Amino acid sequence: MFRTVIQRSRIELMTEPAALQDTLPSLVLLDRLVDEVEQVFHGKRSVVRLAVAALLARGHILFEDVPGVGKTTLAHALAHALGLSFRRVQFTSDLLPSDVLGVSVYNPASATFDVREGPIFTQVLLADEINRAPPRTQSGLLQAMQEGTVTIDDETFRLPRPFLVLATQNPLEHYGTYPLPESQLDRFLMRLTIGYPDADAERRILLDSASVEPALERIRPVLGPGDVLHLQSQVEAVAADPSLVDYLMEIVRRTRESSAFRLGVSPRGSVALFRAARAYALTRGRDYLVPDDVRDVVVPCLAHRLLPAGMGAATLDAHEQAAALLESLLDEVEVPV
Repeated sequence: MFRTVIQRSRIELMTEPAALQDTLPSLVLLDRLVDEVEQVFHGKRSVVRLAVAALLARGHILFEDVPGVGKTTLAHALAHALGLSFRRVQFTSDLLPSDVLGVSVYNPASATFDVREGPIFTQVLLADEINRAPPRTQSGLLQAMQEGTVTIDDETFRLPRPFLVLATQNPLEHYGTYPLPESQLDRFLMRLTIGYPDADAERRILLDSASVEPALERIRPVLGPGDVLHLQSQVEAVAADPSLVDYLMEIVRRTRESSAFRLGVSPRGSVALFRAARAYALTRGRDYLVPDDVRDVVVPCLAHRLLPAGMGAATLDAHEQAAALLESLLDEVEVPV
């Protein structure tokens, strides 16, 4: 039955009844999601899979890389393929918190204050060039990212579920930017870099650029809100052997005790690593954790939470040095058999 369903076209799959889609294995749904995104984001399947794992772990993602490598394209494609409500905010130096969260406006007809919801009231928010907004506006996202709620004039509103923030930033441009403080970086489950495409992927990018149809219009929703929430709940069922929990804890402990780091991983960081590793296992089609699941997400989950010794701020150099130190640390920690 599954073979017959999988071999059908994407359009036919999209029109299947919800009951039939529920019978598809989680791996099939996730592979379809990655395949759909790869229609416009070529040659970086591992990055897409990590982004999907962050989504399943109920986390937020910071895409950080040089201009033109597809940060915004990946965020757009992922949002479209998820079938969730989506809004994009271009962060600028004059952006106010109320421009993102919403504002209370006096209504003379009813003599009351009405709340006008901001663009954050969506399921997927693309915060483009987030480091161009001043700290006051950046901090407005903290409550939403941590608790899934927004407070406007002493009234708290719950955001739609699932809720995902995809943020982008260029780490090489410093004029007119406000670097994200450590407390803000800590709210992102993963900090992903994309890198340049290989020759085959860039050839496909060039051919796509000659098409009359915009690439993103080819993306079709693969999942829906119910599918995403169901997959997120499955992450909690991924089994973790006690030896793997000890392995993860040993990695975290060494970041705190090593003289190479000025700031080690917090308990929130260790929880994030555990959630991300279990979600990554699910994207690989397993309901149990293996050591490679932990190793593959250590750098994306922890490098931005660390501050190497001698570094005064979470700059690109600090992040690259933290990633290199983490790779060395992983080679020293004994892997459970």
